[in-house]
Parts: sequence; structure tokens; C-alpha cells
Amino acid sequence: METSFWPLAAVLISLLGAIPIVLSDRRPNLREAWTVLIALGKFAIVASLLPSVLEGGGCRFTLAEVVPGVPIALRVDAMGMYFALVASFLWFCTSVYSIGYMRALNEHDQTRYFASFAVAISATLGVAFSENLLTLYLFYEMLSLSTYPLVTHKQDAEARSAGRKYLTYLLGSSVALTLPAMILIYTMTGTLDFTVGGILAGKADASTASILLVLLVFGFAKAAVMPLHGWLPAAMVAPTPVSSFLHGVAVVKVGVFSILRIVFFVFGTGLLADLNLGAVLTALASVTIIGASLVALTQDNLKRRLAYSTIGQLSYMILGAGMLTEAGMTGGLLHLSMHAFGKITLFLCAGAIYVAAHKSNISEMDGLGRRMPVTYAAFFLASLSIIGMPPLGGFLSKWSMVVGAIDGGRLVLVAVILVSSLLNAAYFFPIVYRGFFARDAEDGGEGGIREAPVLCLIPLGVSALFCLVLFLWPTLALQLIQRVVSP
Repeated sequence: METSFWPLAAVLISLLGAIPIVLSDRRPNLREAWTVLIALGKFAIVASLLPSVLEGGGCRFTLAEVVPGVPIALRVDAMGMYFALVASFLWFCTSVYSIGYMRALNEHDQTRYFASFAVAISATLGVAFSENLLTLYLFYEMLSLSTYPLVTHKQDAEARSAGRKYLTYLLGSSVALTLPAMILIYTMTGTLDFTVGGILAGKADASTASILLVLLVFGFAKAAVMPLHGWLPAAMVAPTPVSSFLHGVAVVKVGVFSILRIVFFVFGTGLLADLNLGAVLTALASVTIIGASLVALTQDNLKRRLAYSTIGQLSYMILGAGMLTEAGMTGGLLHLSMHAFGKITLFLCAGAIYVAAHKSNISEMDGLGRRMPVTYAAFFLASLSIIGMPPLGGFLSKWSMVVGAIDGGRLVLVAVILVSSLLNAAYFFPIVYRGFFARDAEDGGEGGIREAPVLCLIPLGVSALFCLVLFLWPTLALQLIQRVVSP
């Protein structure tokens, strides 16, 4: 694998880009132009690295060696490229949306907001391109700290309380659980490198491997596996573009991506199968999927319902990986992108509704679909994808997981997927029905609610369209995923 500066450039462009964003504080148009240009530049750099990965190559860059044999290093491989493409593209969509949202609501501290966003996406790309567990851990913590100002953006008592909970869960779990697991792995193997087939094979017995797996699954609490999920609904006090970033682009996906890295490149699927540890992953995931879906049914606040939906959907990815069958693992990885595009669309729609109608509770949204048809049509498409209905992308990932469960003789997992999909429909369809078919007090002519500004509508329309595009053309995602599950 050749040495190249470009992996570092992909990480640094938005980190350094935070500087001109801050310096443009008194010139909003320039500040937002910097944001969009940096987002485009980041996606362009990531995309430029794709041909090398598809040809079976890739590239790496070493920053420094702080632990003997464990450098802080970046490496572009198929799994990292897959995540980086999704994250960098959706960050561009979120950046454009943020301009319309923040301006429409005349939000305070917009410069801090855009600068924090830029630093956070740098940390996300750092996680995607990490060559080893130490590098991933450092960028993981950087992401927690850089998103704290976004979660606490409103600066009121509720936001500060949510911020404390956010850091307590995420930093507390990573320091108390992930860090000791890393030290133990390094002691046992002498390395923390992500290696095809894993580094623990022949080095860990069943009890030690079980303990390490549990420590790492819960230590990467951004994945929101129950019971370490409470930070995520609390973080819904943040502005909607932040919520979309948390749920669709970066934070939660970084948690799941980190666990998937562990599964494929630290433990290795062979070791997990030999020790029957896939059952641990599928058990934890199944409880979270069903539990979160049931709680989502009870939520009237739209963002909180979407938050609990996210908790359940994240564990689909862990469920697929834990099946340890090719189809199951493919479905789990594929769901990372399918859920990303679907869930970011749902949150962008929630934000558009708030901008246009200043409503956040589902019970207050009767008839809004007739006044905001574009927003509600996008919401409907994204809902279908999350539920897993054709012809939307989520169908492909759930179908693959069902096939994987059948291949492994795990019919109980088929039941988990089917029951949870019915629960998905039960908490999404009433929102759409209320919007298009329920009568509201304003049907008589008062009011004047219209669609949100165009800079809000375009990104949610694009992300909704991609829910369809990914069903019709999943080739690129499957090419990259195949290199992970069948190296």
C-alpha cells in the first residue's frame, strides 16, 4: 500500500477550514461560502481516492509513533472509503441545509456552529481512515468533544444538562471500557493494527474474548446499544441540522463503524464463529432493536420518536455483523448507508416543519402535509426506506439480513427483523397520515404555513431521492462491502 498525503488532506481540509469560517464571523455570506466550498472539497478528495481502492490498492499516511509498534496513522481501505463517501456527501447536504435553517430562525452563534461542524466532520473522516485502534480512539474522542458545542447550542439549562449527559455517557464509557480493552489487546498481541482476519485469533481464549467484546461494544457508546443509549434522546435539544448530523452522518455511525471495525479487523469473523460470540452481538442488538422500537411508539415529540428509531436501526447493523454469514454481514454494512440517507432525510424534514410551522409534536401536525407536500413526500419516501419496503434502499439491506439469518439457521433473528419492521411502520405511518389526511384548525383558511426555504428543501429532496437511487444502483456500495466480508 503506497504512502500518500491525501488521506491526511481529507481529514485536515475541514479542520483547517474552521479557521476562515471563524475569521469570517462578521461576513455571513463569506462564512457560509467557506462552509460549502470546504464541504465540496472534502467530498472531492475522498472521491478521488476511490479508484485506487476499487483496484485493490489504497494508500496510507503515518503521522507519528507514540506507542512502540502502534503509530498514529491513516489508511484508506474499502471499509473506510465506504463510510467516508457517505459521511462527506451527507455533510455537504447538511451544510447547505444549515444555511437555510439557521438563517430562517435567526439562530445565535452561527459562526461557532459552522466551525464546530467542520471540526466534527474532520474527526469523522479520521475515524473512517484510521489504520489502527489507537488512531480510531483518538479521533473518536475528538468527535465527542467537537460535537459538544453543537449539542449545547441553545445554551439554556436543558441544553447544558443534555451536554453533560452527552459527555458523561460518551467519554465515560470510552475511558472506562474501551481504553482498558485496548490496553489488554495490546498486551496480548503487541499490536492494535486493523488486520484482515483479526489480531486476536490464537491469542485470546473464550472468556477473555467475551469480556473484550462486551467492553468494546458498550465502550463505543455512540452506537447507543441499550442500556447506554440515554444520551441520544437527550441530545435532541440541539438544532435539527445537528440532530441530522448526529443520527445520519457522523456520531452514531462512528459508534457502529467502530464496532464493525472491531468485528472484522480485531476479532475476525473466524474467531467469533469458533467461540460462538456472534450470538452475543445478535442478542444485544435484538434487545435494542425491539426495545427502542416500542419506546418510539410512545413519543409525541417528532425528534424524540426519530431518536428512538435511530437507536433501533443502529443495532440492525450490529445484528447483521453478528450473524457471521456473508449475506447477513453484507446487509449489516449496507444498512449503514441506507439508514444514513433515510434518517437524515427524516430529520431534515422535521427541521423544515419546525422552520415553517414552529411545531415539534406529532399531535400538532394535522394537515401539514397538504401545506408542505414536498417535505411530507420526502418524509414518506424516507420512512418507507427505514421500514424496509421496496423500491427504497432499506429493503435491500433488510432483505440481505433476512437471507443471512436463514442461511445461519437463526429464524429467531428473522422474527426480530420482521416484527421490528412492523413496529417501524406503526410509528412512521401515523405521522404521514396526520399530515395528509387529518383535518386541522387552520383548514378553514387562517394561518399561512408554507414550505420551508429552498435551501432547506433542496437537501432533503436530494437525500430522499438517494433512498430510491440506492435501491436501483447499489453497485458501488456492494463492491466496497464485498471487499470487507470476502477479502
